[in-house]
Amino acid sequence: MSARAEAAVQTRARVLSAAWEHFARHPYEDVLLREIAADADVSAQTLHTTFGSKEQLFTAAYMWWGQRVIAAREAAPVGQVPEAIANLFDAYETHGGAVLRMLSQEERIPAVRQMTEAGRAYHRAWAQKTFAPQLHGLRGATRERRLSAIVVATDLLVWKLLRRDMGLERAEAERIVGEMVVA
Repeated sequence: MSARAEAAVQTRARVLSAAWEHFARHPYEDVLLREIAADADVSAQTLHTTFGSKEQLFTAAYMWWGQRVIAAREAAPVGQVPEAIANLFDAYETHGGAVLRMLSQEERIPAVRQMTEAGRAYHRAWAQKTFAPQLHGLRGATRERRLSAIVVATDLLVWKLLRRDMGLERAEAERIVGEMVVA
């Protein structure tokens, strides 16, 4: 029984990994379940039986991927701005393209929108926890404005602007974001 359960866990991980690879690289509408099934070495029927719909598979794959990203992001040291920014940039350098692709689809795909909203909520909570010393002593609207400024400064789109659009070296982009966080 335990061998069967272990095989099921491994199969599920293979499917979710393959699904995330497809959803991360291609527009949602272009992702085909039969291609995910082939990459995961399972039948399309297994996908349908296990996950139901393409939307449910997307949600499961996004959550599976997100758990890994969150685990890495949680290693950011509280109050240590340069180290926290480096941790954040590690995630953006690795996964930024996939998240940007998701953001470009959120207006037309409800499941994508649900996941990007969850990502925004997580990022805000992460910024509030990670940069708590920068918020210390602030109250009410002043604290809320400062938190909002930190959330914006550490947003994926700022990384994109600095790294991709402006072509800055990572160290310079991190320095700029750090200056915005402590401003």
